[in-house]
Amino acid sequence: MIGLGIVGNLLGGVLNVATTHLESKAVVRKARGEAEAEVLKTVATHESKWEMAMAKSSGDSWKDEAWTILFIAVIVGCFVPGLQVHIEQGFYVLSNSTPEWFQYAVYMSIAASFGVRGLKRFTK
Repeated sequence: MIGLGIVGNLLGGVLNVATTHLESKAVVRKARGEAEAEVLKTVATHESKWEMAMAKSSGDSWKDEAWTILFIAVIVGCFVPGLQVHIEQGFYVLSNSTPEWFQYAVYMSIAASFGVRGLKRFTK
């Protein structure tokens, strides 16, 4: 028959190993969380810096205004009976007759003009 002291020591050792294992898993989980938070912070910082650089570089550019004027003209044209047919046909041609790469180039141009964050609002 095994003595109670031996069983107690054996159970204590098993509990010690289990506790150490759980503690090490908690440390690893915490380290992963901190690393992920640091990555997200770095990404946000770089995105913000990029957007600031783009805003500064486009300060002298009028492409933002050109896109805005184009959109306003299309919207106004939708209410002018003589232009409605032409606008509808133009959109049909753009969506059905232009290569996909051209459509994406237009999207990228608009995104660059109004900012990436502006585009993200429309894609959600």
